[in-house]
Amino acid sequence: MKIAIYPGSFDPITNGHLDVINRGRHIFDKVIVAVARNPSKDPLFTPEERVELIKENVKNRPNIDVIAFDGLIVDLAVEHNAVALIRGLRAVSDFEHEFQMAQMNRHLDDSIETIFLMPNERYFFTSSNLVKQVFKFTDREKHLIPSNVHAALSIKFGHNQ
Repeated sequence: MKIAIYPGSFDPITNGHLDVINRGRHIFDKVIVAVARNPSKDPLFTPEERVELIKENVKNRPNIDVIAFDGLIVDLAVEHNAVALIRGLRAVSDFEHEFQMAQMNRHLDDSIETIFLMPNERYFFTSSNLVKQVFKFTDREKHLIPSNVHAALSIKFGHNQ
């Protein structure tokens, strides 16, 4: 079984993330979405909330698991017998950072490949941070995020649903 891990903070998950997950699940037998516990990023949602938001959107896809993790992603990959890490690329500006991370991960364990997947072009400009910034002022942004994320952001920011 070829297993891949798609790591990220997913604070919150967007339709672009879900698009990458769907692309990955057609390439690999199993995709593990790994939600990073990274308190230094000051996340809006707890790791448990992020895991649940993602699970609600992939519940009908048996080859996708969602977990939270601490530590190095290559260690998690070894623990789960993963052969690859999935990383999303939206724009050229993502490449330098992603390339550095991929090289470090290869340095740490060269048996795990990094696969770069691009989401549909309608999500190229989307990021969790941009979605949160827009939501500080309005809750009208609905086509870039799943409906459960919209509801959760509305609650966090005190918008009427």
